[in-house]
Amino acid sequence: MGGKKVGQKPTARGKIGAKRRVLPEGDGVPSGLAVEGATRHALKRVRETSERLPLKRPAPTPATPQGMGLDQGYDDDEVRDWLAACGFTAHLRARGEEAQALKPDAGFRARRWVVERTQSWRNRFRRVLIRWDKTGRNYLGCLHLACAYITYRQSGLLG
Repeated sequence: MGGKKVGQKPTARGKIGAKRRVLPEGDGVPSGLAVEGATRHALKRVRETSERLPLKRPAPTPATPQGMGLDQGYDDDEVRDWLAACGFTAHLRARGEEAQALKPDAGFRARRWVVERTQSWRNRFRRVLIRWDKTGRNYLGCLHLACAYITYRQSGLLG
């Protein structure tokens, strides 16, 4: 029941569910997306999510480094090695730690806030928030449609 992209949620008495991983750009536009069963640990899917970028990203240089903000669930040597091989600078801090460090500076937001905002935008689509689709392909298609609409809305073409 549910296909390959679902698994038992450890906190919901064994009910099946799915985890959605998103890799947003600096302004919150989703650029990478992955879906897996709820039993998979976060650090196991970093590689898959980072490989889901639809466009080839520019090579990072010392003048323009590319960072990736992650929470403590991704704090592992395997993840750090993978991100270093891809050219990302890993920004791993506990929840709230970065916000407290930036609190005195007005106008600056925590890096993790961009991810949380993008997930909030995506969760406004009821079809995506509550998984009604049994097959992974259909659900992933709905997620891509929601991300496309978010990207269109962020482009400023609506006015």
